Amino acid sequence: MSAGKKIRVLVVDDSAIVRKILSECLAAEPGLEVVGVAPDPYVARDKILALEPDVLTLDIEMPRMDGLTFLNKLMRFHPMPVIVISSLGQSSTRLALEAMRLGAVEVLAKPSGPYSVGELRHTLAAKIRAAAAARVRPALRTSAEPQPAPPAPVVPAGSLDATAVIAIGASTGGTEAIREILSVLPADCPGIVIAQHIPPVFSKAFAERLNQICAMEVKEAVDGDFLVPGRALVAPGDYHMLLRRSGMAARVEVKTGPRVHYQRPSVDVLFTSVAEAYGADAIGVLLTGMGADGAEGLLKMKQAGAHTIAQDEATSVVFGMPREAIRLGAAAQVLPLGSIGRAILAAAQSGRRQPSQKTAS
Repeated sequence: MSAGKKIRVLVVDDSAIVRKILSECLAAEPGLEVVGVAPDPYVARDKILALEPDVLTLDIEMPRMDGLTFLNKLMRFHPMPVIVISSLGQSSTRLALEAMRLGAVEVLAKPSGPYSVGELRHTLAAKIRAAAAARVRPALRTSAEPQPAPPAPVVPAGSLDATAVIAIGASTGGTEAIREILSVLPADCPGIVIAQHIPPVFSKAFAERLNQICAMEVKEAVDGDFLVPGRALVAPGDYHMLLRRSGMAARVEVKTGPRVHYQRPSVDVLFTSVAEAYGADAIGVLLTGMGADGAEGLLKMKQAGAHTIAQDEATSVVFGMPREAIRLGAAAQVLPLGSIGRAILAAAQSGRRQPSQKTAS
């Protein structure tokens, strides 16, 4: 998008109150313009053609045509960046995550009252800017059922280092990137900690969805959870997660605190704790996302001797976070998404990681 051109937004929601709240949130934001609103997908279809918006905000549960059906049609015939605005009910969060698989680039919680509007204003504007810069990749499958994991790469029994830890960070486009990586990792994979920028409640649904399709156990982290081989812990939305080590045991600390790079959970917070606790016994992976969160943390991991990987530009939905890490010299490898799972396994095999070589900061 050219410099100085406003990002044009179309708001689609069956609630007149929500349409008004979202429009007012964006009206005062520089560089953004709400060019129209629509109460259902049929009106939205006509306004997309007439107004040519850059980004669409989309409710999932709407009359006449549900949001998933509309999104699937949109991504087949007129692909564009879509941000899902969903309520927090169990079925709604599940549908919102399915929308991400179908090609939506972000998910946000629908405002529940006047006190949530202030928080939404900044978050929504940032998500729209990220969406406008995103590469839109529609999914090929349309089934709402979790898809089985593809066969994991064959790894000799006992070859993976049970003392290692894998730390993964992501933002825009990250839910599907993480799914693709975890789905090829075996059940005895070293313990994994994940910081994905995602709202509260959605993080739990995200972890549960991964648990259904991955060979390992995946769960939303609770303060004090042990990290063990075969388990992946997802930072809960709106909480930072840190990894603490005591002897051979590792537990996560889940806590509130100031946002870092406007984010909570922050990838930098997680990666810094992993660098301090695990040093060369760690593997760091920074995936797609807007901004710089995780770049400095990945550098700290590399300086502590960890093996570090950044997703490449061609396969990133938004190349902001990996690009910043590469610019800092934090990534030992820059790889397409489809190669990262195997690279993690190669680095996690006993004796394959390099000895700690701390670089000057």
